[in-house]
This record gives sequence, structure tokens and C-alpha cells, in this order.
Amino acid sequence: MFATRYAGLMRAVAVACDRLMRPRAVDESERTGQRRILVMLLACPFLVSAAAWTLLPSGIGADATFGFICASFLGCGLGALAVTARKNAGPVLASVLVVTTVQIAFLIAAAGGLQSPLALITVALPLEAWLAFRTRRALAWGFGAMAAALLMQALPDGSFFVGAGPAAWHWLLPLAYGGVLLPRTATLLAAQRNAAGMSALPEIDADRVAVHFAVNGDLLDIDPAARDLLGIDPDLLIGTGFFQRVHVGDRVGLLCALADLRDGADRRKVELRLRLPALKEGAAPVHRSLIINLTRAGAEIVGRLRDNSEVAELRAELAAMKEANAGLEVAKSRFLATVSHELRTPLNSIIGFSDMLLCEVHGPLPDPRQRENVEIVREAGNHLLAVVNSILDVSKIEAGSYSTNPEPFRFAEAAALCTAMVRLQAEAKGIALAMDISPANGEIKADKRAVQQMLLNLLSNAIKFTPDGGAVSLGAKRIGSRLHFWVSDTGIGIAADDLSRLGQPFAQVQNDYTRQFEGTGLGLALVKGLVALHEGTMSIDSAFGNGTTVTISLPIDGPAGVESSVGPARPSGAASGEYAYGTLRKAS
Repeated sequence: MFATRYAGLMRAVAVACDRLMRPRAVDESERTGQRRILVMLLACPFLVSAAAWTLLPSGIGADATFGFICASFLGCGLGALAVTARKNAGPVLASVLVVTTVQIAFLIAAAGGLQSPLALITVALPLEAWLAFRTRRALAWGFGAMAAALLMQALPDGSFFVGAGPAAWHWLLPLAYGGVLLPRTATLLAAQRNAAGMSALPEIDADRVAVHFAVNGDLLDIDPAARDLLGIDPDLLIGTGFFQRVHVGDRVGLLCALADLRDGADRRKVELRLRLPALKEGAAPVHRSLIINLTRAGAEIVGRLRDNSEVAELRAELAAMKEANAGLEVAKSRFLATVSHELRTPLNSIIGFSDMLLCEVHGPLPDPRQRENVEIVREAGNHLLAVVNSILDVSKIEAGSYSTNPEPFRFAEAAALCTAMVRLQAEAKGIALAMDISPANGEIKADKRAVQQMLLNLLSNAIKFTPDGGAVSLGAKRIGSRLHFWVSDTGIGIAADDLSRLGQPFAQVQNDYTRQFEGTGLGLALVKGLVALHEGTMSIDSAFGNGTTVTISLPIDGPAGVESSVGPARPSGAASGEYAYGTLRKAS
């Protein structure tokens, strides 16, 4: 536990020292050396001060001791500034080594000379020199400073330390230094093991950076190549630095992935955005899109970090295209609604004056062919008005401005009225039109006009696409809290490939038979929209050449946001497309 806490403290100190480094130091080995020297310079005055307060006041007085301590902090502070300002830290180390040698020699003399256990503290000189530079030359300088400190004990100390002698408690200072040195050594060995582990990871490509996480989410180590990928010093991400730079919206995903790996999962992939320094001075920080593939490796979590900016840009472009497409759809609906509304006024005039001519309000028509022509005009006007009304209704539904007025009514009566309206059309083709609706179905709460529009569109389509001599039937059944009604025919049927397009405005099934009939493809689109307004479902069961059954399910008590999965039986082996509102799904 102590080693773990100490390692965390040292990482925090290293990150703080990294901010003091010379900005032009971009080489990783150079930055590492500077960081070690800065850590040594910042820690040294505290250790010297602790020893000075215990040894010097009795010999030179409190004022001189305080001056000695201030000089230590001042000298180390100036040394730290020199390290950050100079590219070559060798002269700085030499100066600091000389000052530290004199200080240690002074403290040993105050403790009684070479007979005191405090003399063992001179081992710190070569050790710290080697830890700072990791070179034989630095180690040689350290041993030279150690020898100088020991030789200084032969010099006369005057009257400063009269009566000074070794004591048993002097062992505390070397032991304290040893206690600090042990976790530092453990940290060094752990760093070497991590480096070895990261080098053992398979090299995928240059754009992927190896990372090591603790199970609690702290970043233990990161490949130095992160500097090129992220444009930031990797040491700033050590510890909690990485998590703090993760976008707030992506932190939950990262924590969930780490939790899954702690619970035994093998791998997890996380997409996140990392806050990085601005590319230009004065600009806002940027968020870089990244992706991490994480794997559990013993007590740690290893992974690969790579850039995901290209995918993020494609997603942003796709979202922008969808938004633009949605805007075009709205504009199209508004255009159709406006045009349809403007067309209805002249059409009503054409139909009205045609009726006046046929009724001979202003006198008889002199030629029978004139009556025939006027009848054609009236029929064409009525047909065009029906098309315009359908376009207007579909546009209103798509724009969300179609208003409904749910009211209780008997479904059997509405169905009988619609059947009567299309009976002449069925008789003209010799089609048997049947209705099987039990009066026990009772009332349903819905928009009566909309329900009648559904029935008329379904019956008209069934009759239109059923060959002469066929059959069309309308049935209904109450199941639970929903009313299911369906229109079946023995017509041409629908191919499975065409089912996905049905229900879309202006979509028609194209084959040799359907080309014989006029149509705009708005009938099923209007039915689909009206069903959606009632929070119902519509399913189409059909097989090519074997007829079609369109089934609609509506809630008995009106729109309430609850859908039932119960429905009437469908023919086996038939293709099926099911539309569930507000979502659309296709069932097989």
C-alpha cells in the first residue's frame, strides 16, 4: 500500500515538474533527464532542512541554522531555474553537487564526524547523481563528491561544534533516506517492467499507442509515441490526467468498459473524445476522437489507442445529411400542401359549373355530344379533386398538422356505408363483395371520417387490383382491447420485394397488370398515416398471384400509447410486411 501511494505521489510530482521543463526539449530522453534533476532539486532542500534543524542549532544557533536552510532552498531553486533555461544540465548538476557536498560535510561534522552513523548519508551523492543521469560519468562525479565530503572531516571545524559527538538517534537520518530510496527503487523497477510489457505488445501500426490502466481507471503508463498522435506530453495524462481530459459525455462508456474488464470480460472497445490543447494560441481546446481496444492483463488493463477522427467526421457528415434531408422532406410536404390547397378552389368551380350544365339550369344543351363532354369534364374534375385531397391529407400527416376528432361510433355501421359506396364499382367487374362483421363488436372510439377513409381506400384498391369475377371481403373481430379489421381479395398479390415500398407516398407495384390502371400510390400511404395517428398497426399478407390481406388493428378506447401484439391469423407461407407506429418494422 505504501509503495502504491508513493508511486502515485511520484507520478504527480513528475507531472508537475513536466510543466516546468524547457519548452524546446522535445526529445523524450532529454525531458526524462530534466524531470529527474528537477525532482531531486525540489526534494533535496527538505531533506537537508530536516537534518539541519536536528543538528545545527546547538552549534551555530537558530539564526544561522535558518540562514543555512534558506540558502539551501535558494540554491536548489536557482538550480531548477537553470535546468529549465539551459539545454545542457551538466554544469548545473556540477554546481549543485558541490553545494550539496559542502552541506553534507557540514552536517556530518555537526554530528561528530566519521564516527557518527550520519556519515552513511554520503552514499546519497553517487546514488542521486546516477538516478538523475543514468550515466557512468555522473556516477563518477557522485563518488568524487562522496570522497570530498568524507575528506572534509579531517579539516579543523574551529569552535562551531565543540563537544559534538555521535549518538544513537543519528541512525534515523540514514534510515529515513533508505526508507525513501526503497519505494523509488520499486517504482523504477515497475517502470522497467511496464516498458518491457509494452514493448512485448504486438506492433500493429505507427498510429496506435500502447496504454496501461490500473483497474481503478488511472493511467499507469503510455507509449511516448502519444506525443505525435495527440500533440501533448504523455506524462500529463498519467494518473487521473487521462480521465479528466475525456469528454464528459464519454466518461460513462469508459467506466463501464473498465468495470466489465474487472468483472472478467476479455475485451472492450471504447470510442471517446479527448480534450487536447488548441492548435493556435487563443483558440478553444479541441476534442480529438479516439478509440481504445482494452484487454485485461493480470492486475492491469492494457490497450491500444488510435485515432478515430475520420470515422467521427463521416458520422457528422451523415448526421448533417440526414438533417438536410429531413428539412427537404418538410419543405416538400409544405409545398404539396400549399399546391393542393390552391388547386382545390378552381377544381370545385369546374365541378360545380359542370353540374349546373348537366342539370340544364340555364337551358338545355343543344347537342347530346355537349352533355357527353361535360360529363367527362365533371368525372375528370372529381378524379383530380380526389387526388388533390389525398395529397393534401398525406402532406398534413407528414407535417404533423392533420387533426383527428375521436368519438364513439359503431364500426359495423361505418363498414356497411363504405361497402355500399364501392358496391357499384365491384358489380361493374363482376366481383363478389362480402362483409362479415358481427354487431357484437360494438363501438370503437376513433375519428369516424378517418376510419371510413381507411376502409374506402382498402376496398377500392382490392377491387381495382382483383381481376373480373374475383372476390373481396371485409371482416372485423374484437380481441381484447383492440379491434382488428381486414380487407381480403383474390387479386394479383404482391411480390416480397415490393412489400418494403408499399405505404410510401407515390410508391406503386409495377407489373404488367397494374399498368392497366391509373393511380398515384397515395392510397396505402394515407391509410398508413391515419393508422399511425390512431396508434394502431397495419400488416400486409400477400403472395404473388394469390391475393392480398391488409389487416389493421386499432385500440377500442382510442389512442392511448399501448399496442397489442395479438392479431388475426395470417395465411401460412405468405410474405408479410408489418408497420407498427410510431416505429416501422418488417416482420417475416
